Amino acid sequence: MARLAGRRALFAVPVVLVVTFGVFAIAAASPFDPVKAYAGTAALGADQETLDRLRDNLGVDQSFVVRWWDWLAAALTGDLGHSPVMRQPVAEVIGERLVWSALLCAVAFAVAVLVGTLLGVLAARRPGSMLDRAITSLAYTLEAAPVFWIALLAVWLFALQWDVLPAGGLTDTASEQVTPGQVASHIVLPAGVLAVSQLPWFTLYVRQGVGDALAEDPVRGARARGIGEGTVLFGHALRSGLLPVLTLIGSRVPELITGALLVETVFSWPGIAAATVEAATAVDFPLLAALTVLATAAVLAGNLLADLLYGLFDPRVKLSEM
Repeated sequence: MARLAGRRALFAVPVVLVVTFGVFAIAAASPFDPVKAYAGTAALGADQETLDRLRDNLGVDQSFVVRWWDWLAAALTGDLGHSPVMRQPVAEVIGERLVWSALLCAVAFAVAVLVGTLLGVLAARRPGSMLDRAITSLAYTLEAAPVFWIALLAVWLFALQWDVLPAGGLTDTASEQVTPGQVASHIVLPAGVLAVSQLPWFTLYVRQGVGDALAEDPVRGARARGIGEGTVLFGHALRSGLLPVLTLIGSRVPELITGALLVETVFSWPGIAAATVEAATAVDFPLLAALTVLATAAVLAGNLLADLLYGLFDPRVKLSEM
């Protein structure tokens, strides 16, 4: 396990270098002007000399290669730089928002795995039945639905029509403190929408895996010996059928992050979505690079987790050979 993690860590180094270099290159080619974004409306009445001086102070007059190298050298010492748009250190910008994004993704992912597994097992129990066709049709329908459309529909239904859940934010409008109760009520809609966007994949994978396991000889033999259907389904077929789902965990991380950004925007969730949008439109090089490294690390960690889980739960796979 340690050797696998070490190899992946070494592999992550060139990946991060290439990704961050690409971020600086793309940002340099962006039509947005970081100086005007930093100055805001004051840039409209400023003369060219003032804008040039501000450009020099921000360091955006240098080539993107120089900016990338300076940022990389500082990041290796733990200094992620200063965000000119947010007007605070990049580490503080990410630290204030990351915990809420992580909470949203964790709750949504857990719900998607649990509900998806349950629906997949119910569908695989009797292939071709009405329940199987209903669950499969629902999964394919949700798979084709854009996450922002689901989010807007959820706001219209649960917040505007039924008025049972808050439409957005982290706390109530008049509240001055963040309490667990308010966070719990406000996270239901965004986490539910994000979970629904990931639900079809887990449902279909579990259905296929459990369905194949039920057709295997060991499971048929267990049924022939008179073992209860519940034990056969959850003790034998589900354990074998969940193995393909483990590989799905890593591949869903990128879309989970993308979906979280859209969901946070719709529900005004105080995560990293707003910071990402502002950093992109304002060409905030330090913040863009840090957020990109964070997303890249999450994807690599998800792939590593999937491999470790597969090695732990599949006796045919040895971690020492991976």
